[in-house]
Amino acid sequence: MRQAHFIARHEREWDAFGQWLDARADSPRNARAARGWQGLRDEDVPAKYRRLCQQLALARRRGYSPVVTARLQDLMQRGHNALYRPAPPRWRRGLEFLVSDFPRLVRAQRGCLWASAALFVLSTLGMYFAVRWRPELIHSLFDPQQLAQFESMYDPDAPAAKLGRDSGSDLAMFGYYIANNIGIAFRTFASGLLAGVGAMLALVFNGLIFGGIAAYLQGIGHGDPFWRFVVGHAAPELSAIVIAGAAGLRLGLDLVAPGQRRRIDALVEGGKVGGKLCIGIFAMLLFAAFVEAFWSSIGWIPGPVKFAVGGVLWVLVLGWLWRGGAGPARAALPRGPASARPWVRPGRLRGIASRPDRTTRALRGAGLAGQGDPESAVSRHGRQGESAHAP
Repeated sequence: MRQAHFIARHEREWDAFGQWLDARADSPRNARAARGWQGLRDEDVPAKYRRLCQQLALARRRGYSPVVTARLQDLMQRGHNALYRPAPPRWRRGLEFLVSDFPRLVRAQRGCLWASAALFVLSTLGMYFAVRWRPELIHSLFDPQQLAQFESMYDPDAPAAKLGRDSGSDLAMFGYYIANNIGIAFRTFASGLLAGVGAMLALVFNGLIFGGIAAYLQGIGHGDPFWRFVVGHAAPELSAIVIAGAAGLRLGLDLVAPGQRRRIDALVEGGKVGGKLCIGIFAMLLFAAFVEAFWSSIGWIPGPVKFAVGGVLWVLVLGWLWRGGAGPARAALPRGPASARPWVRPGRLRGIASRPDRTTRALRGAGLAGQGDPESAVSRHGRQGESAHAP
C-alpha cells in the first residue's frame, strides 16, 4: 500500500486519538474539565491504542517516511504513558476525593439534597416559632431534668465555664462529639432503606430538636451563649446532616422507583453512591467535632469573633460544595452505560486495557521487541479496520 493511501485511511483515527490525549490523558485536571466530551470514548482507547501500535509496525516495515513513523511513535508513547502510568498515592487520591469528587457527588444528588434541606430547615423553623409562641410545647420534647441541664450548659452568668457542656475535657468531648454526630448521620442515611420515609422522619426529628432547644433557651435569656456555641461548628455539622438525609432519600428512591433497572441493582448502585457520600460526611463531622470541642466551647471569646469565624466557615463549606471540582460528578449519570461517563480518569483505563500478553504482542509488533511478523498482527484488527475505513 502506498504511503499516501495509508495516511488517507488512518489519519482520522490518529487525529481522534491525539485529540483524546490532548483533552483527557495528559492531565487529570484537563480530564475532569472535559465537560460534554464528544470525541473518542474512554473505553475504546485500549483497542485504538493497539491498532496504533500495529499501524506503526506496518509503517516501519514498509519503509514509510520518517515523518509518518515519528508521528505514530509519538502517539504510541503518549498512549502508553496514559494507559500504564502509576496510580497516584493513596493520600493524594483521598485528598482529591474530598476536594473534588465529593462535592461533585453531592451536587449530583441536587434533587434529594434540596428535599433534605427543606425538611430539616422547615421543621427547625416551625418548632422554633411554635415554642416561642407556646413555650409549654417544649415539654413535649424534653423532660424538666433535661431542660435544667440545658440551662446550666448555657448559663450567661458563668462566662468562665465551658459552653455546651457540664464537665469533661476538650479531648474527651471531641471523642464524644465524633461518636454522637456520626451516629446521627449514619442513622439518617441508613433509615432511607425504609422506602425513604425513615430518612425523612430522621431529618424532621433532628430539626424539631434543634429548633425546640434554640427557642427555649432564647426565651429564657440564654440565647447569647447558645448561639455563640452553635455558630462555630454549625456549617460543617448541619451541612453533613442534610447530605446524609439526601443520601438516605436517594437510597429510598432507588428502592421504590428503580426505573429500568432491577430493584436489587438499583439498591446496590444507590448504596455505593451513599457509601461514597458517607466518607465525605465522616470527614465533615470529624472537622465539626474538632471545632465544637476546641473552639465552640470557649466561653470568654466575644460574640462578634465567634460569629465572624462561623460566617467564614459557612462561606467555605458552601463554596466547597458548590464549586469544588467544578464539573460533572462521576455518579451524575448512574443509570447510563460506561460510554456516558466522561469523568473516568484516564489513569484508571489500565483496568479496561487488554491483557498484558496482548499488549506485549502489540508493542512487539510496534518494533519495541523486534519479533513477530507485523503483517500477521493486523490479520484480524488491522486488515478489518482498513477495509472498514476504505473509501
